Amino acid sequence: MDTPRENNITHVHYNTIDVSGTEIFYIEAGDKTHPTIILLHGFPSSSFMFRNLINDLKERYHLIAPTYPGFGLSAMPPINEFEYSFDHLSRIVEEFIDIMNITKASFYLHDYGGPVGFRLFVRRPELLDKLFIQNANAYHEGLSDASQPLFDLWENPSAENKEKVAELLALEGTQFQYYEGVSDRSHIDPSAIYTDQYFLDRDGNKDIQLALLYDYRKNVEQYPAWQKKLKELQPPTLVVWGENDVFFTKKGALKYAAELTDITYQFYPSGHFALEEFHRQIALTIDAFLEEKG
Repeated sequence: MDTPRENNITHVHYNTIDVSGTEIFYIEAGDKTHPTIILLHGFPSSSFMFRNLINDLKERYHLIAPTYPGFGLSAMPPINEFEYSFDHLSRIVEEFIDIMNITKASFYLHDYGGPVGFRLFVRRPELLDKLFIQNANAYHEGLSDASQPLFDLWENPSAENKEKVAELLALEGTQFQYYEGVSDRSHIDPSAIYTDQYFLDRDGNKDIQLALLYDYRKNVEQYPAWQKKLKELQPPTLVVWGENDVFFTKKGALKYAAELTDITYQFYPSGHFALEEFHRQIALTIDAFLEEKG
């Protein structure tokens, strides 16, 4: 019997790599000679959030999705042994990119991927080719009233305010993030919710997530610097946005046009995790955008 041939199959690879003594899990797919897209995930997810998009795009692009320390299958050093800040996460990602020998790539930023990526571009602008932004905020106008518990925590990190924010870390909070604003709840794969929740529920992870949520106030302080860098770099940018996101608003998405001249928008009737409902449509939009921009 003939052995099945796999010449036309592009495999997805799941690996870990040591970055400054911390094991980083990442997903990689596609031919390395093709244009590279680095996918930076949000909260409370991991590289797992890109599973569908990677499958959609792997035949035409080289895709790499790292998971930050404290998330998913990456190492979770104790909070007293590791600095859980956005600046540190961005430096871990920067070192990861260097280890992977990536010198230029397009970047896909979602949620936390925004502050991680924007910090990286300020330090290493030569890495950035094209930019994809999905519900990753860089403007005061993009912050909604739904984030009031966070604003209260930043103003006063009391035990009471921490407990209010910690509601986001419970199953109900994760379900809210995935379901709020969607077109059809039946489009949402429950495995995404329960995968995220499994990692959130690990001993010690609550303190890690609260540290990052408190550190998020420094991202807001950095908004003007990121806007200035975007205006300077002018990367061709595609914004794909769940327009019903209760945390990061459509108004904030539209503000990117204040800095960027080569910008394309595509809004979807979904919430914070628009990829869960519209990954195929977003993949086609990315492909068309890259085909046009060359």
